[in-house]
Amino acid sequence: MFELRSNPDASAKADLLSGLTVALALIPEAVAFAFVAGVEPMVGLYAAFIVGIITAIFGGRPGMISGATGAMAVVMVALVAEHGVQYLFAAVVLTGILQISAGLLRLGKFIRLVPHPVMLGFVNGLAIVIFLAQLGQFKVLDASGSMVWMQGEMLYTMLGLIALTMAIIHFLPKLTNAIPSSLAAILVVALLVHGLGLDTPTVIDFVRSMTGDVNSTLEGSLPTFAIPAVPFNFETLWIVLPYSMILASVGLIESLLTLTLVDELTQTRGKGNRECVAQGSANLVSGFFGAMGGCAMIGQSMININSGGRSRLSGASAAMFLLAFILFGATLIEMIPIAALVGVMFMVVLGTFEWSSFRIVNKIPKSDAFVIVLVSAVTVLTDLAIAVLVGVIVSALRFAWEHATHMMAPSHIDQFGRKIYKVQGPLFFASTTSFLELFDANNDPEDVIVDFADSRVADHSALEAIDTLAERYLREGKRLHLRHLSPECRRLLHKAGNLVEVNLMEDPNYKVAVDELAG
Repeated sequence: MFELRSNPDASAKADLLSGLTVALALIPEAVAFAFVAGVEPMVGLYAAFIVGIITAIFGGRPGMISGATGAMAVVMVALVAEHGVQYLFAAVVLTGILQISAGLLRLGKFIRLVPHPVMLGFVNGLAIVIFLAQLGQFKVLDASGSMVWMQGEMLYTMLGLIALTMAIIHFLPKLTNAIPSSLAAILVVALLVHGLGLDTPTVIDFVRSMTGDVNSTLEGSLPTFAIPAVPFNFETLWIVLPYSMILASVGLIESLLTLTLVDELTQTRGKGNRECVAQGSANLVSGFFGAMGGCAMIGQSMININSGGRSRLSGASAAMFLLAFILFGATLIEMIPIAALVGVMFMVVLGTFEWSSFRIVNKIPKSDAFVIVLVSAVTVLTDLAIAVLVGVIVSALRFAWEHATHMMAPSHIDQFGRKIYKVQGPLFFASTTSFLELFDANNDPEDVIVDFADSRVADHSALEAIDTLAERYLREGKRLHLRHLSPECRRLLHKAGNLVEVNLMEDPNYKVAVDELAG
């Protein structure tokens, strides 16, 4: 169950080298997200290690990378600013409990309700967010301590090194696959910068610009266990619960969508419910070890997959390499040029963005094209969870409207003089008006059969519509029969009591999907 080499097609060498590449790219992101949340850099680095190692070993998607993320960091900042970091740790613990509960309740299956246009909008918006996040690396501290845009030779050097990094990543796989191209690019650019003495920012320059402390370092110790120092009462619960609910939702949505994307890239299938439990466990542990928690990282996951990482070993090794850097190799990591890491992330942007969406935009329904653009825009302007929620709601409303206008009921008179209406289309809140307009109670014979073989009674509004129809025929002294109702429909009618005064005829047993597909 917990075998690190979970994928028989994976290579241990590829997994380890991919893990090293991911660990190098994790460091500046973890520091940046810690700064966004208003906490110390080590709080973000510890989260990248704890969340990364637990989800890699116990998660439902081998090869997917998790750690501290910007989507969750922007939710945390208000809590930290108002109540302090200890309340953040308490909120992260509660977040973990909520996510574990979601997994145990098998809610991971609901990610499959996300329509494909929403997925396209999600990855496009995320690619734009990753790109915009890298632009902050083009700022440096001036003499007054303010962040200003690079200019002159420093800017040109930065751009040249980024271009070199991207070129190595693109062309090296055409020559050899002995080493991940991203790792090779980082090493080559680092050697070039320090060999020629080029003036360009390094990882430690970035850390110091984030903290404002010229003595900042990435060197640290092992995270230690500590119960969050907050009062254990309802007032504390009232403070952290809203943040925990949002963090849990954001974390699970981003993780499960990333899982779906990696499924597509690797042509395999992850287990959503298991991933929910693993993400929750990681956040639960994070809160007790002074870390800010996190979720799946699509950018790092893309680096891992593109570098050959496929099994649990790749994610686990990335976390262990990161810890090793914190404990023993901080001085080496601090020397890595930021330009190399930006170049890696720019290649992730190019690989993440669905360029085919431009090609198909004139070939798909306008409503789907609108959803793609809408989700992309909301992702950039707000966050991923809100964007996905908006996209699903818009898609659901569009679906409801289209199906409400496609309700039909062709009719005929059988050999017994009964009129049979064969209802086609789902009967739900949006289609009830169209449904009632299909019947002619005044002119129909005394026996009328409504056949639901090609339909479905979906909600309370549908029951009310059937009750209204029954009353119309009762007023005319005629009998109304329902035929071919599924077991779900019959249960609705049974629960409705005397809401529906009809006779039931010939109700077959229809099979329905089960939860086992969600894992």
